Amino acid sequence: QVQLVESGGGLVQAGGSLRLSCAASGRTFSSYAMGWFRQAPGKEREFVAAVRWSGGSTYYADSVKGRFTISRDNAKNTVYLQMNSLKPEDTAVYYCAAGAISPLYKLGRRELYDYWGQGTQVTVSS
Repeated sequence: QVQLVESGGGLVQAGGSLRLSCAASGRTFSSYAMGWFRQAPGKEREFVAAVRWSGGSTYYADSVKGRFTISRDNAKNTVYLQMNSLKPEDTAVYYCAAGAISPLYKLGRRELYDYWGQGTQVTVSS
């Protein structure tokens, strides 16, 4: 049974930082991509960032480029999202997802991910 468990969310002031973690278990993810998505109240779930387990190629939404960094620890089966220079508009529930997706440009497509975590709340105050 595949499980994705997010942690690390919380309340932070604008300009601050948070690091989200996603612990993956239940299968071999070596051929998978891992993504972070977010959903603000009243809005659709949107892509944030993704990384391939194998090779570590990354892909970012334009809105977070230069501020967020996605990485993975293969030994721990964990994916991280380091979020710096946070803005109030980054406030959302952040979800981790996994999918056997290629090529790289498709990693932003929500419908291609097979597994999802329960989400963690990130709130950025102004």
